[in-house]
Amino acid sequence: MAILIQMVIGLIFGLGLAISGMIDPAKVLNFLDLAGTWDPSLTFVMAGAIAVTAMGYRIVLARPKPLLGSSFRLPTARRLDARIVVGPAIFGIGWGLSGLCPGPAIAGLLLGKAAVLVFVLAMLLGMIGARYLGSRQTAATKAEAMH
Repeated sequence: MAILIQMVIGLIFGLGLAISGMIDPAKVLNFLDLAGTWDPSLTFVMAGAIAVTAMGYRIVLARPKPLLGSSFRLPTARRLDARIVVGPAIFGIGWGLSGLCPGPAIAGLLLGKAAVLVFVLAMLLGMIGARYLGSRQTAATKAEAMH
């Protein structure tokens, strides 16, 4: 049942991205082009998303546990490290260069554009690479702690 609910939520999210124009890289790039052909319309999409998320967090976190899980899994790290800085920087650079980020790219696969497919494949390779490097770093940290 949980997977079905998650699929419906994903479909609603993808539909919202499509309706708002977030799956169109040209629209996103125009939004990011403050000195040129700036298109402020995505500001309203983002403001709406922030408002819904803020309300959702207040409602959900007031519960003792999630509806479909045994406990909440919230970040506990408080230290700013290279991963916290470099990851979002890479994300922002990629978004600015391509006009795509993960959610809209996956939703945009339905358009059948080669550029979107290349982006998603590159994103998946990046995720695999990051997971591999992270596991190597974790193994090295554990090995150091044992000595």
